[in-house]
Amino acid sequence: MTTQGTPANSIIHDAPVPAARPREFWGSDPIAAVLHELDIPFVALVPGSSYRGLHDSIVNYLGNRAPQMVLTIHEENTIHIAQGYAKTAGRMMAAAVHANIGLMRSVMGVYNAWCDRTPILLLGATGPWDASRRRQWIDWIHTCSDQGGLVRNITKWDNQPGSPAAAMEAVLRAAQIAQTAPQGPVYVNFEVSMQELKLDAMPPLPDVRRYAVPQPARPASELVSAAAKLLSGARSPVILMGRCSRSLEGWQQRIALAEKLNAPVLTNIKSAAVFPTDHRLHAAPPGAYLEPGAEKLVAAADVVLSLDWLDLAGTLKQAFGQKPVAAKVIQVSCDQHNHRGWSMDHQGLPPADLYLMCETDVAVPLLLETVSPRVGSVAMPEPEALPPLRTDSLSLRGVAVALESATRGIEVCYTRLPLGWNGAYTQFRHPLDYIGHDGGAGVGSGPGVTVGAGLALKGSGRIAIGLMGDGDFLMGNTAIWTAAHYQIPCLMIVCNNRSFFNDERHQGRMAEQRGRPVENKWIGQRIDDPDVDIAGMARVQGGVGIGPVTDLAAMQAAIERGLEAARAGKVCVIDARVLAGYDGRA
Repeated sequence: MTTQGTPANSIIHDAPVPAARPREFWGSDPIAAVLHELDIPFVALVPGSSYRGLHDSIVNYLGNRAPQMVLTIHEENTIHIAQGYAKTAGRMMAAAVHANIGLMRSVMGVYNAWCDRTPILLLGATGPWDASRRRQWIDWIHTCSDQGGLVRNITKWDNQPGSPAAAMEAVLRAAQIAQTAPQGPVYVNFEVSMQELKLDAMPPLPDVRRYAVPQPARPASELVSAAAKLLSGARSPVILMGRCSRSLEGWQQRIALAEKLNAPVLTNIKSAAVFPTDHRLHAAPPGAYLEPGAEKLVAAADVVLSLDWLDLAGTLKQAFGQKPVAAKVIQVSCDQHNHRGWSMDHQGLPPADLYLMCETDVAVPLLLETVSPRVGSVAMPEPEALPPLRTDSLSLRGVAVALESATRGIEVCYTRLPLGWNGAYTQFRHPLDYIGHDGGAGVGSGPGVTVGAGLALKGSGRIAIGLMGDGDFLMGNTAIWTAAHYQIPCLMIVCNNRSFFNDERHQGRMAEQRGRPVENKWIGQRIDDPDVDIAGMARVQGGVGIGPVTDLAAMQAAIERGLEAARAGKVCVIDARVLAGYDGRA
């Protein structure tokens, strides 16, 4: 096996022995060629015989470049690495899974990407559709009817093309659909016999520029004018900034719009950084729900501008209760194009007096140009007091204090924040400071998303940092091997309370409601007998493991050591033994 180091912004390349100039071609060769023409940078995968033809084409026809294979040990990590990469790079990569079994193991990751509106080109395969060509036993159990039906409700499109020519078109269409807003995963399933079909000649490759993603739709000018009029004349407007791009230009335009309107801004900790949290107009720390001061701010608003806010109906209900929503609501979102009947990720149906059905990055500059400046004071809520900092043990706030000190002057990208994290602990001043939650709240995504973000950031000087719970880490920990093998730098801080603590809270509430012993809430929740050596799990996979860290005094030094390891191109895991309990609303 030969691995080659590459420039700082590239990963280790598993270099194949150079193949002779091809004189014969196979059905999977044009599929690989289209992936190359589309400039798909990577394909995260768990290998399998069902797509051995495509695997060979990527290695021996393309030389394992564009796309380059990124080997993973579990299919959920395959998806989550692609998700973290796309969320950070603003560019889609591919993922590949083996037959029905690999697709079934990947489903949670696909659901996360679907809810997160993240584009992933998911490639799969099935055994021979012609039963007479199936190998004894194994091809039968790895072949199923309508394999795409496993993920059809959580993908934008799926297809099983019947020929190499149809497969080329399917890849083009899939890439176009996945990257058209609202973005999301797509699935293309290549039958094994079609991949291994010997071709008379290599078919001509399409000009991929003619199959590009369409330009974003623009809202009608009269809607923009009406929205601008409402905002310009508002007494107490509020801007809810939700799903927006990682574009620095879009970030600056959102700041300019808020400043021109002199309007307070709220953000959500489930969504990525979209506005500087230390700006004078950022009204409250980002949270999963509105804190009391932010709730009162929305309830007092006469105009609410929602920039694709996640769960707008729920937020308005929290602010207004059972009363009618008194504020005029301007909804900017094209998310309705993805709403279906199987998944309820569309949330409640919000009222909207004006509906600009477009991407937020399209609407904001139009509104910025059209609104009139507002003057006057802005009544901002008083900040809530932070929980006390304990020095006798390690709490989430202790981790935050150590993290703030250790990262001062260093560009970082938070890929995950644990449940109970208080939004006031971290300040976001750049669109890459935080990429948001995983979308579907599927436990186990933290490691893979962090490695995917590290892959996207490699060579940039910005370090991917994922703060996650112990359950989340343990489910996805084999992503460590992928990061170690390809020298993908990142830091994972496992806020380890030795429990599925969120469910301890649920069981405590159930016991209270039913008059039963609350003391039993830990049963079926605790992860502490035997104790899990989380740092050791990192070390045995080729990463750096630190801990367990049990006190505040040692935490900053551990983070500094972890950052040093990441700057050296390594993956580092810190086992931070935090107290059970949450510092924020969750």
